[in-house]
Amino acid sequence: MQRVVERVLNLLAFLLTAERPVTADEIRHTVAGYNQGSDEAFRRTFERDKELLRDLGVPLQLSFTDPWEVEQGYVVPPQEYALEDPGLTDAERAALCLATQVVRLGGQSSGRAAVLKLGGAGAASAGEPLAAELGDALDDLSVLFGAVVERRPIRFTYRNRRRRLNPLGLAHRRGHWYLVGLPAGGSDVRSFRVDRVEDLEVPGSQNAFTPPPGFHVSDVLPEAPWEAGEERLMIEAKFDPEVAWWARRQLTSAAHVEDQDGGALTARIPVANVDAFIGWMIGFEDAAEVVAPPQVRERLIAQVRAS
Repeated sequence: MQRVVERVLNLLAFLLTAERPVTADEIRHTVAGYNQGSDEAFRRTFERDKELLRDLGVPLQLSFTDPWEVEQGYVVPPQEYALEDPGLTDAERAALCLATQVVRLGGQSSGRAAVLKLGGAGAASAGEPLAAELGDALDDLSVLFGAVVERRPIRFTYRNRRRRLNPLGLAHRRGHWYLVGLPAGGSDVRSFRVDRVEDLEVPGSQNAFTPPPGFHVSDVLPEAPWEAGEERLMIEAKFDPEVAWWARRQLTSAAHVEDQDGGALTARIPVANVDAFIGWMIGFEDAAEVVAPPQVRERLIAQVRAS
């Protein structure tokens, strides 16, 4: 698939820069990717690529290559394909450039070239002092986005279990992408970290399910890592006075918090991912403890002793 994309982009770039109608024979011997051995193989490949360009909205046309109208070639009229000047102000271009610099997906480079095509960004935009990494797993993200839009059921492996899900949405929270959906045959919306999704498949047809009325991803997306999972536990934890302020800032609205004498804090916290919760608790060292349930307290102690 990557070779197809590269070949079609090469073809489009050639057509846009040729500034004249070019014949199929010129394309075959000039554009990278058209190295098929036979005439018939080239013709089939070229026909598919032309159809793909037209499906993408590229106004590919046939036009005569000479005044005598003997031979025809392919051309993309710039006036029909080029974007109109959006008329951005200096402030708008600077803001757009800043957005491309500070937000990245999967470590990919920023969209500076695209900004330049919109009129440039000015000298103040040089350098990249900030960056917000929006995660890897680009291939899975694109597949999942398509499944959400087309309402296709999916299958995947998560924490060594095979899952079936009706995907309802994707969102980015605290450095991770989350997939939100309804398990097949279930009624409770669940969330999954995309970077932990494995062996993703989209076997279902389009419009195979209907999202619940009034559904919004933001309403069910976990506010904290320990809220994303399938476990259902209520954990009671205690935080010493010196860390109580920090615990309060990180606890979500789902937690029930009570102040204790001397500045300590206790909290009843709904947890869907015990491992993530234990990882968070370890950061407080000996200034916090799990009070209940006992099995979670034991898991925390075992984890601390093993580290």
